[in-house]
Amino acid sequence: MVEKQRLKISVLGTGYLGATHAACMAELGFDVIGLDVDQAKVDSLSAGRVPFYEPGLEEVLKRNLASGRLRFTTDYAEVSAFADVHFICVGTPQQATSNAADLTYVDAVVETLAPYLTRPTVVIGKSTVPVGTASRVMARLHGTAPAGQEVSVGWSPEFLREGFGVEDTLNPNRIVLGTSSERAEAVMREVSARQIAAGIPFLVTDLQTAELVKVSANAFLATKISFINAMAEVCEAAGADVIQLAAALSHDDRIGGKFLGPGLGFGGGCLPKDIRAFMARADELGVEPALSFLREVDAINQRRRARTIDIARGLIGGNFAGRTVGVLGAAFKPNSDDIRDSPALDVAATISSLGAKVMVYDPEALENARAAHPDLTFAHSMLEAVRDADVVLLLTEWAEFRDADPDELAKVVSQTKIVDGRNALDPEHWRGHGWIYRALGRP
Repeated sequence: MVEKQRLKISVLGTGYLGATHAACMAELGFDVIGLDVDQAKVDSLSAGRVPFYEPGLEEVLKRNLASGRLRFTTDYAEVSAFADVHFICVGTPQQATSNAADLTYVDAVVETLAPYLTRPTVVIGKSTVPVGTASRVMARLHGTAPAGQEVSVGWSPEFLREGFGVEDTLNPNRIVLGTSSERAEAVMREVSARQIAAGIPFLVTDLQTAELVKVSANAFLATKISFINAMAEVCEAAGADVIQLAAALSHDDRIGGKFLGPGLGFGGGCLPKDIRAFMARADELGVEPALSFLREVDAINQRRRARTIDIARGLIGGNFAGRTVGVLGAAFKPNSDDIRDSPALDVAATISSLGAKVMVYDPEALENARAAHPDLTFAHSMLEAVRDADVVLLLTEWAEFRDADPDELAKVVSQTKIVDGRNALDPEHWRGHGWIYRALGRP
């Protein structure tokens, strides 16, 4: 009996999503080719170097390059000749002049790939896009690709958490596919066979619903984060403790405790731009009032940054001019070097603009932070960052900062004052070691 040949996969775009998806598809045993228009990125990945920080990804990359199952190119002709299924994994950032998503990279991939699709094939989008994009992509491919209607299209949004990208790709909590094509569904079931066999739900919807699943999930998570941060504002005014409040709420299984951590709020390359793009698309569809609440979700999130600055300013007498501020954290979250819309860097830059000498340290994001904010000063260790500080701000909850020894920090700071922007520390422990401790939403 002749063994059925395994699918050959292409991944179009090798940023965070694409590089992770390509390496993990090879890890699952598929032959994979990743494409990017950036030759430097292709060269880096081909050499086994991941151009961003993601725990475990470099090991997976190197292992599959060595096995021969994974390679990278800039050549669309090579990709189209090789692959049975193409995954679109390019970025969809916020437009520079509006809240809407910028689909330049999605459109560029479709326009460039289409002329090479001369045989029946499957194209699956994974990029986060406004609802209606997949139908437009399908129409464009059917109208311009030589294979025409033989190009089957689906949309299968990703649900990766930065810092857990490898695990979330190999073992997702669900797989969603939007399609009207039996061929696209069959191919995705083959790609996902190991996960399906492990009991991971495989949900098939129409194209529009699949697109909405991703943005709806992000809108819900953003709303939950901003809800508890709104309660933090109330707690501060009322003298209550938002941590105790969140703990009590979490015991209600209708609410749960995940994403109920009060603090500096969300950032990164997904939640902020996705909720704004969702609002913009709702406006285009004539249902803007349905998502008007997301404006306040966004506003609450931004207010937490200003409140953190106010607390720090109050601790040092009401004026940052001439003061030294130690900032722990630059990435928008731990286990990542992503600084896109980072609350930590936003706070640091604002305090610097108010006249303080700001010293920033992050275990992984220093290079990116320095490129984005050359006006700030960066340290190479936690102790260096807080040396002579009048106030310390913990703004990204890396384990290194959560586990910091208050006595060691006390030896180098000017004043033992700390603002815990992530509610990551034990207040009684730090106060017991002589620190003045403040946090968002706590007495």
